[in-house]
Amino acid sequence: MRLPQEVIRTKRDGGAIPPEDIADFIAGLTDGRVTEGQAAAFAMAVFFRGLSRSERVALTRAMTESGTVLRWDLPGPVLDKHSSGGVGDAVSLALAPMVAACGGYVPMISGRGLGHTGGTLDKLASIPGYDAMPGLARFRTVTADVGCAIIGQTDDLAPADRRLYAIRDVTGTVESLDLITASILSKKLAAGLDGLVMDVKVGSGAFMAERREAQTLARSIVDVAGGAGLRTVALITDMDSPLASAAGNALEVAYTLDYLSGRSREPAFHAVTLRLAAEMLVVGGLSPDIGDASARLETALASGRAFEVFARMVTALGGPVDLFERSAHYLPAAPITRVVVAKTDGYVTSIATRDLGLAVIGLGGGRTRPQDDVDPRVGLTGLPRIGAKIEQGQPLAIVHAADAASADRAEATLLAAYRIDTVPLRPTPAILERIAD
Repeated sequence: MRLPQEVIRTKRDGGAIPPEDIADFIAGLTDGRVTEGQAAAFAMAVFFRGLSRSERVALTRAMTESGTVLRWDLPGPVLDKHSSGGVGDAVSLALAPMVAACGGYVPMISGRGLGHTGGTLDKLASIPGYDAMPGLARFRTVTADVGCAIIGQTDDLAPADRRLYAIRDVTGTVESLDLITASILSKKLAAGLDGLVMDVKVGSGAFMAERREAQTLARSIVDVAGGAGLRTVALITDMDSPLASAAGNALEVAYTLDYLSGRSREPAFHAVTLRLAAEMLVVGGLSPDIGDASARLETALASGRAFEVFARMVTALGGPVDLFERSAHYLPAAPITRVVVAKTDGYVTSIATRDLGLAVIGLGGGRTRPQDDVDPRVGLTGLPRIGAKIEQGQPLAIVHAADAASADRAEATLLAAYRIDTVPLRPTPAILERIAD
């Protein structure tokens, strides 16, 4: 093994690190031969100097191989979707069973909330009994039997990523495009996928507010995934408005139940979910084109097959068998529900969507420290999108809170987040761009 400090020195001085040295460095990070200080110095050198495409591929492969790499023997393709994060982004909960209902297998490894964005794992934790950390054996069994399983990252999968991320989190290097790419893809490659679709969000509620930043990340992920042998397509989608009208853990589970059952299907959420799922079917060879894939997915929704898969997944991972029929009983409700009324007439022309995510955290629906508990009951519902017509004195949205003081703060944030003007603004399309090889 080349000395870690020499690897760091090479990148610090702008040189290219050979693949074998990257592999040795990551192996040392995993087994403890590389110290936290050395890992921090490496991350900072990468942050400032960047990596070439071949270095990104080598880093991604090394992090993938730092732990267990799943191998599947299933009658259909193994597929997944990853989102860069946003507000009201409950897509994973609906998309996984939709794809499974069309013949794909979706072993989805999800995370907790990050910053102002909600985490799929936190949403599922609001379902009583749901085991989001079941171990690899049960994960395999549920995926094979049901067609999908959504769980958290286990200790076996990409442990080098987990250690490096914790170091990046406290050294100001989280935003490194190279390290973001390797972090995302190492976990997906470790899951043994045949195809991946990436949802890169852009706008006021995304980590990337500018279109060019989102394009750069999407292209990096597509290129590096291809270099590592994983067929990947990326969509850039709008996050200037909350994707769903609900933001909050149990509230988004209820929203998903309504969506899958057909009780409510909001156009923007449906468009993004349907297109991402359709891209997965095409990537996996289950459909020849987006039109055919979309038709199959619409049939899976209309027939109730997608909803049935979701219900089976919940039950297989320890949740209640009658979640839909008795959702009000199982999903915890906040003790305070406050309707926030609009102060003026007009049309929504802009939204500080990130502030809405922060409002949910302020209500207790997210974390300010890693060890914080999350209140699954709280959040916001009825959130309008840009372009919506608003009438003075009518409901703008609803705050779900644990106490009056937090409800007051959330109400003030919500009113400040929405700009209402007399002239309507044409809303941004939900899907902005597709990036592929």
